[in-house]
Amino acid sequence: MAHIIVVGNEKGGAGKSTVSMHVATALARLGHKVSCLDLDLRQRTLSRYIENRRSFIQKSGLDLPRLEFHDLPEIDAASLKPGENIYDHRLSAAIARLEPDSDFILIDCPGSHTRLSQVAHSLADTLITPLNDSFIDFDLLARIDSRGEKILGPSVYSEMVWNARQLRAQAGLKPIDWIVIRNRLGTQRMVNKEKMERAINMLSTRIGFRVVPGFSERVIFRELFPRGLTLLDLRDIGVKQMNISNVAARQELRDMMKGLRLPGVEVDF
Repeated sequence: MAHIIVVGNEKGGAGKSTVSMHVATALARLGHKVSCLDLDLRQRTLSRYIENRRSFIQKSGLDLPRLEFHDLPEIDAASLKPGENIYDHRLSAAIARLEPDSDFILIDCPGSHTRLSQVAHSLADTLITPLNDSFIDFDLLARIDSRGEKILGPSVYSEMVWNARQLRAQAGLKPIDWIVIRNRLGTQRMVNKEKMERAINMLSTRIGFRVVPGFSERVIFRELFPRGLTLLDLRDIGVKQMNISNVAARQELRDMMKGLRLPGVEVDF
């Protein structure tokens, strides 16, 4: 069976689609068959990213790893039984269609609570939650006191992940490997950053996730989107000498991929 990776939280602007695209491309470069689903049916950022990549490959003639992107299949509402949700069937039908030919199925969720996102979380073997390194985004995971030192309780998103874990346990499936990725980390040891680090490490043991460093704020990510490229494509498009920022970003991607500990994946780029 394909290993299902879900990238999700309930807040926009945390880098979900950037993380999704780089994880999928890295896996494809390592020789794995990757299929992608974009559940943000309104913004479709990952979809556009992959469409931009297809267009660039076609125009440039370069032999870059291609990603398989799939829309959710349509379901005849008349075929549903009373009380059944059409979105549940659309997602389960997509997974059933992709599993035989995929090593990994990557699902990018919207930055809001939707039925599709809720179901996707219950299907996740690996759940990746990108989080900007600030207490505004930390509130996505838990409520904290005014000093930023005491956890008052889990957030609605953490409760949704808990419910997803319960559903998987009831179905006899293995537990979700939940990973919180800290994006846009500051380069200096600031007081707020240190408080954030203590809080997130304390919460990780309380509600059960692993913490992996993600991407710093870099211009390169915004520059690559229109062509559908990633950091791993730079040399293939003729960038012979990468600047210090790009080298550091590539190392961040390497460290993130190693931190995910995906089954059968040896990170050697």
